[in-house]
Amino acid sequence: MTVVAISYDPVDTLKGFADKKSLTFPLLSDEGSKTIDAFGIRNEMMNGKKYGDNDLSGVPHPGTYVLDKDGVIKAKLFLKKYQERHSGEELLEAAKAAE
Repeated sequence: MTVVAISYDPVDTLKGFADKKSLTFPLLSDEGSKTIDAFGIRNEMMNGKKYGDNDLSGVPHPGTYVLDKDGVIKAKLFLKKYQERHSGEELLEAAKAAE
């Protein structure tokens, strides 16, 4: 299994976050939210809102996709709040179910 994360944040912001948190998986930058929009997960309630100097218009709903080796989505796990994350056990269970 491979884990990656995607965010609308720029590469330098993601690198700083990954370094600070000692992340061992890639954080992919989706500036302009094109991939987020392609998956239909932009959180429209955040359009026009700001957090400090950051425009939150490109923020996706917090979630996890499980894809098979061909890139086909096999499972979707979503949460109400971006501060929450799925447990490792939940992700493994979803990955096993996708096999």
